[in-house]
Amino acid sequence: MITAMLLLPDQLVLLLERLLEQKTLNPRTLRSLERTYRLSQQDAEVRHRWCELVVKHKYTTAYKTVERFLQEDQAMGIYLYGELMVSEDARQQQLARQCFQLTKEQMDRCSAQVVAEMLF
Repeated sequence: MITAMLLLPDQLVLLLERLLEQKTLNPRTLRSLERTYRLSQQDAEVRHRWCELVVKHKYTTAYKTVERFLQEDQAMGIYLYGELMVSEDARQQQLARQCFQLTKEQMDRCSAQVVAEMLF
């Protein structure tokens, strides 16, 4: 665990990108990754990749992390809205719509328009 905590953000991004290539990851593996690397406490790049993993593998335990990312990192969240909608998972689509309703007034007009077109 000490070694894991010494990974630089760029190294974590690379690790998460490699994991995104995997067809399936079980919830236990995702939970272990989250705890070992403290992914929800990392910088925006790392958290973005983590959220992509959460969405891809429908890791519902970490949906709050996705919600927080969409609210706090609006500029980077646009792609994530698309991922949530493409998944065709009703719960993920509802999460995207809820987050957009909470943040659309704070988003710049162009970004809000792009997201609205994805969602509705």
